Amino acid sequence: MNTNHFTGNDYTLENERARLEPLAENHFTELLPIAMEREIWEFTAADVKNEDDFRRYFNQALAERQSGVSYPFAIYDKQAGRYAGCTRYGNITMPHKRVEIGWTWYAPSLQRTGINKACKFLLLQFGFETLDLNRIELKTSLLNLKSQGAMLKIGAVKEGILRRHMIAENGSIRDTVYFSFIKEEWPGIKETIFADYV
Repeated sequence: MNTNHFTGNDYTLENERARLEPLAENHFTELLPIAMEREIWEFTAADVKNEDDFRRYFNQALAERQSGVSYPFAIYDKQAGRYAGCTRYGNITMPHKRVEIGWTWYAPSLQRTGINKACKFLLLQFGFETLDLNRIELKTSLLNLKSQGAMLKIGAVKEGILRRHMIAENGSIRDTVYFSFIKEEWPGIKETIFADYV
């Protein structure tokens, strides 16, 4: 299995709360108002301040989907009845059965409402049960304590800190915290932490 598993395929992942739609041009106008909320970019490597910045970010996501480097999704919150943000599989490395879940952002008004957990379940279940992955990674800034807490809450294992790991678009240097799930752990996590979705 290789990166082409993602190239040219349309995967829509859905449960009672969330629908993850393959990112497409029609999502731009839906997501733009959310992307203008400055707080969602505080701890990311992206520097999005205006519509042009978001257009560049959005086009890069579409290009990465086209090439199979990543697979971005628009998040639709069925409970709220509106688009909630974005997430993606990135750093796709199918020869090693490994992907990363990241580049995730939500409208501030929908944070801490359960939408993130619903989305993570869909991505983890598809990754382990359909793609037959061995490992799914997550990472965040060392400064982003809210994100780290959310990762631990859904059963991710904190693996360590990569010091001076990234240079953000604004020039700041970031230390990155890595978390992961592995295939052997997934059944237990699914039956306990994600029991509401089983």
